[in-house]
Amino acid sequence: MKTLVIGTGGREHALALALSRDPGVSEVHAAPGNPGIAAVATLHDVDPLDGRAVGDLAVALGIDLVVVGPEAPLVAGVADAVRARGISCFGPSQEAARLEGSKAFAKDVMASAGVPTAMARVCTTPEQAEEALDAFGPPYVVKEDGLAAGKGVVVTEDREVALAHALACEQVLVEEFLDGPEVSLFALTDGYTVYPLQPAQDFKRIGDGDAGPNTGGMGAYTPLPWAPPGLVAEVLDSVLQPTVDELARRDTPFAGLLYAGLALTSRGTRVVEFNARFGDPETQPLLALLDSPLGVLLKASADAALHEVDPPRWRSGAAVAVVMASRGYPEGSSSGDVITGTEQAQAHADVVHAGTALRDGDLVTAGGRVLAVTAVGDDVADARDRAYRGVAEISFTGAQWRTDIAAKAAQEESA
Repeated sequence: MKTLVIGTGGREHALALALSRDPGVSEVHAAPGNPGIAAVATLHDVDPLDGRAVGDLAVALGIDLVVVGPEAPLVAGVADAVRARGISCFGPSQEAARLEGSKAFAKDVMASAGVPTAMARVCTTPEQAEEALDAFGPPYVVKEDGLAAGKGVVVTEDREVALAHALACEQVLVEEFLDGPEVSLFALTDGYTVYPLQPAQDFKRIGDGDAGPNTGGMGAYTPLPWAPPGLVAEVLDSVLQPTVDELARRDTPFAGLLYAGLALTSRGTRVVEFNARFGDPETQPLLALLDSPLGVLLKASADAALHEVDPPRWRSGAAVAVVMASRGYPEGSSSGDVITGTEQAQAHADVVHAGTALRDGDLVTAGGRVLAVTAVGDDVADARDRAYRGVAEISFTGAQWRTDIAAKAAQEESA
């Protein structure tokens, strides 16, 4: 099977890496890719938002499966353009991708499907935002309605900060605050059958102890030794399958990766958000532990044949990813800083590229989150130790990373 991965980030590198290790995959291509992906795939300089260009490339290469990584191409309808050329494509249609592209649409789907989530109000005027903030009270939760690369959410005790974020957006959702730990649960679906993956947890804020502003994610790990027994079955029955069934009822079947961000609250499991693609950085540790051939699962999902293949299998042990971000992130970011030590780090972990480039033969930062150092171990503590040993080998000016990724889980595991 010939595959083509669309995108430039860490998620796409992790997908390309997993596909390259699949014995059923003969070729891996990527467009446009990044320097890390170039080690496992052939790169092509194509705009990932141009559905016609992606379709043309897939036809020219004789591709059997296109895998659309990021949310922006999905919301732009790239998967539809590829399927119109008669090529299997992993990723939902433009209409179904509204589940991520519009939080208001997602709330409407959840209401119709009876999916438990936070109460919310859609606000388009300052007066509506102020009324909603007063109605829900602190902590204030304000979410930009459209795509915001994982950074469109403000959670704060400061009403003025919450209001300022609301006023800076064309449309927002003001929600009740959900207490309890957050969990990411991904599921593969062909629009009807749903295969959940194992739970993961990511770390959104920039600093140790969840300090500072939200980011796209500073690290992740799986499995969760503290997760309640039966969590996956519960979420499949109460969240994932009802959502997929509701979209099918609306004649907009969702085929691809359905990502449920969950809060395990004192009142039960609640959906924080849906995404329409693999999450970053949770994808890195999840795919590192996946024991099933990835290409088989993605192709079956794309071809409405998921029921014909076995559910995902998992290796024993655990995986941890630690993100190294550029100087100034997330408020800004530095580019062009020379990166050293990635080859030495490979002795301990996979070094997954997210924001890198080549300049005069040197590997350099390209802003934002730069690398996700991802390691597998016998348990969370072992995987965590291997990941941080990899981080210690890598250097670039202004590099920043959290030192507490999966630390609490490792402590609870040993206890």
